[in-house]
Amino acid sequence: MDPLYLLQTLFLGILEGLTEFLPISSTGHLILAIDLMGWQGPPGKVFEVVIQLGAILAVCWYYRRRLWDLLIHLGDRDRQRFILQVSLAFVPSAIVGATAHSAIKAALFSPMVVAVSLMVGGGVILLVERLKGTPIVHRPEEMTYRQALLVGCCQALAVIPGTSRLGATVVGGLLLGLDRKVIAEFSFFLAIPTMLGATVFDLYKNFDTLDFSAVETIAIGFISAFVAGLFAVRWLLGFIQRHDFTPFAWYRIVLGALMLVWFGSGAAAG
Repeated sequence: MDPLYLLQTLFLGILEGLTEFLPISSTGHLILAIDLMGWQGPPGKVFEVVIQLGAILAVCWYYRRRLWDLLIHLGDRDRQRFILQVSLAFVPSAIVGATAHSAIKAALFSPMVVAVSLMVGGGVILLVERLKGTPIVHRPEEMTYRQALLVGCCQALAVIPGTSRLGATVVGGLLLGLDRKVIAEFSFFLAIPTMLGATVFDLYKNFDTLDFSAVETIAIGFISAFVAGLFAVRWLLGFIQRHDFTPFAWYRIVLGALMLVWFGSGAAAG
């Protein structure tokens, strides 16, 4: 394998794992990175699917004890409530993904859309951090079903590239009075069915074009996304104990502005 191609593949896997669990848009970063590098992956959607699976397994592994606890105590009312909350929050994304994902992907998956979405999302996070009140929900189990559904509706906006799944749930959660740690943890658990569903849907839609011949590329992407995802989840949960989401908002705005200048000036084409 060409060394440069190897490094690019490793970079994309790490990028997916890191950005999937931060409010800065993994899809947006991948679109921008692939466009800027001119990277050509294996035929079909296999690479994108595999690195997303790596990120899914990372959050599953991090919360393996909690997931096991939910599984073996299904008769417990608090566990049942939490599972129902996650299931309810998943519904809006499932509906949007099944009915409009292909059309949105064809119309909006471009670097310029990503740049604008990054900036708009960053501005919204800054505004919400200023407007939010004192958190009233300090444990995921304390959420109401209405709050869970509304957080799920916010997550459904992440079908627009550059929005960020976590970024959308952050905005909704802060406005609904959720503690930052609750927002992050609920979003991570909600990511499991959401990302798994999106992966299965992509496999189904692109089954005829899938090509698993580039084993090295696929393995590098999967492992790097898994390791980076573990790091991102652990780091974010520690970070938000001491800080708010403002740094991510400014990062989004600066990156989006730089991308607008880059693509708008025609530098990418040159």
